Amino acid sequence: MVVPADAGAPLSGRRFPRLVAPGATPGSIGARLRAEREVRGMSLEEVARATRIPLASLERLEGDRFDDLPGEVFVRGFLKAYARALGIDADDVLAQYSSARRVPYVAPMPVSQAVPRRETRRVGVAIAFVLLLVLCTMALSFVLKPRGRDLPTEVSSRDAAHRTLVA
Repeated sequence: MVVPADAGAPLSGRRFPRLVAPGATPGSIGARLRAEREVRGMSLEEVARATRIPLASLERLEGDRFDDLPGEVFVRGFLKAYARALGIDADDVLAQYSSARRVPYVAPMPVSQAVPRRETRRVGVAIAFVLLLVLCTMALSFVLKPRGRDLPTEVSSRDAAHRTLVA
């Protein structure tokens, strides 16, 4: 139910009877939005379709129940979209909201200084690298080590001749 608050008060530069939404105080953002919507003959469902804002959120906006909405960013976005759908200045609505809400400013916490890294990590990496290098060298020497049966025929025949001379 809509109750007339004061007739002849200017809304958006025009003179229309001012209406107050239930739960909203005269002069509040919710009352202003509801009055503008009703002057234009729009239903809440039409505004919900035009703005894609859930009907329950629009009812909360008109009732000035901003704490029931998801967060400050959403409230500002909803107010801006609602004002645009009604054809009123969104910046005025947001300014009225900001002055009425007086949302406390939360100072960001200072970032703590990073703990200096210890040199032990670098030393450990260096030791691991040296050990890996030694292991790779040993593996290569084992794989590439010549064996008697793998020797070319000239070397193996000379080696056999040398054995017969020594014996």
